[in-house]
Order: sequence, then structure tokens, then C-alpha cells
Amino acid sequence: MKYIIELAQIFINHFVRTSEFMKKALPLILLLTLAVVLFFIKRCSHGASSGSKNKTSTGSTPAAVNRDRGFDRRVSYLQYSNHARCRMECRHITEGEVEETMVDGKINYRKSDIQNARCPRYALEDETKDGQHVRIVFAQCDNYTEVVTVIDLDTEWTCHCPGDDEKYKNKNE
Repeated sequence: MKYIIELAQIFINHFVRTSEFMKKALPLILLLTLAVVLFFIKRCSHGASSGSKNKTSTGSTPAAVNRDRGFDRRVSYLQYSNHARCRMECRHITEGEVEETMVDGKINYRKSDIQNARCPRYALEDETKDGQHVRIVFAQCDNYTEVVTVIDLDTEWTCHCPGDDEKYKNKNE
């Protein structure tokens, strides 16, 4: 900081000889000095506050996190429905790929039901390491997040999971 101030003083003493130049250059010099000072202040204060944020979020419990304020991407509270397990087996999608999608996937709000009163549903889309383009639906309840279903968006798999045909039974009659 002293170095910057000394440079500004040298510049003023050495180059500022006429009052016309002083009128034009002084506001610019003051503005640049102020910008540099603000940059250092912001940089120092940001470094100190980011350390405390990490400490708070690491030791959080489900009760301490407000799960009503968006999708909670912590995989430690993840559970799988029977339907999701069946779909995962049929479509060759692993728990690791589901967890990666939960952490890194993009929320498709058109396919999500975030207004669901009991457990808002978030449809996340991602590409797995083996190249599958997947959509995974997560139901975020109060104390856990449940994997509802797993969909491969590129390949039509023939799965025989419980409950698949019951949805459409009355529509054909």
C-alpha cells in the first residue's frame, strides 16, 4: 500500500509542473488510487469471511439447513425408491452416477414439481462418465432426499418395474 502511495507522490512531484496538467490529471490519479485501495480492502475482507463460511456449512445438520430455499445437493441424505432402483438396474446407471448428477446436474424446471407441498421434486439432467444423457428426479423431503426415478434421455429401455403398467391401465379402456 505504501508503495502505491509513494508512486503517486513521485508521479505528482515529477510530472505535475503546470496547473493545467494538474487540473486534468489529479482527478484521474485520485480515482485510480481509490480503486486500488478498494480492491485491496475487498480482497482482504473476502478472504477472511470465506473461511468462516466453510466452517459453518461443514458441520450443518438437516435442521440447520433451510431445505425450502432451493435444491439441497448434499448426497449424505439420499435414499432410493424401489422404482428408482429398478430403473437404475435396467438402464445401467450406478449410485455414483446418481450422486454425480445430484451434485453437478442442471435443474430442468419444466420437468420439476417444486410446488409439491409434501416433497418438492427436482428433475436434474447431466451426462454420465460413460456418455449417458440422464434425467434423475429427486424428491426433497424435510429430512432426506429420495431418488424417484432415473431416465436415460437417449435410449428407450424396456424395463419391467413394479407399477409401470398400472399408471396407464385405465387410459386404454
